Amino acid sequence: MSLELNSPAPDFSAPNAQGQTIALSDFAGQWLILYFYPKDNTPGCTTEAIAFSEKLPEFTALNAKIVGVSPDSETSHRKFIDKHKLAIELISDLEHQIAEAYGVWGLKKFMGKEFLGIIRSTFLIDPTGKIAQIWSNVRVKDHGEKVLQCLQAISTER
Repeated sequence: MSLELNSPAPDFSAPNAQGQTIALSDFAGQWLILYFYPKDNTPGCTTEAIAFSEKLPEFTALNAKIVGVSPDSETSHRKFIDKHKLAIELISDLEHQIAEAYGVWGLKKFMGKEFLGIIRSTFLIDPTGKIAQIWSNVRVKDHGEKVLQCLQAISTER
């Protein structure tokens, strides 16, 4: 299943690093950057999380929240947040149900081996819960800036 622009974002509900349940409905009336990443404390994932954390004030000024999703546990997320002083929300998708709903759980190749995992992707969800932008197979370098520029452009159009 692949999602399309202007389609309703799939609902989700999952624990954050503090064990509190976070759901799509919690973000009604504001923008949501929902990004999927493979694993806490790996180089690309760390770079991406730090970049989003550093840009959080700019996203907040645009009425946007940032939520990262990976199959890591709440404990892993807490350690990741503490180690890198992350300012963004991370939720745990242990059974990859959210990743599957968003179409980002799939076959990957690494060093000649194939396996199932998160395909690094980002979804910009508008204040009404519709998908406004999709980035698939994300390259980490400058990704946070690209998402911010897109949101700034969309915000000035509205």
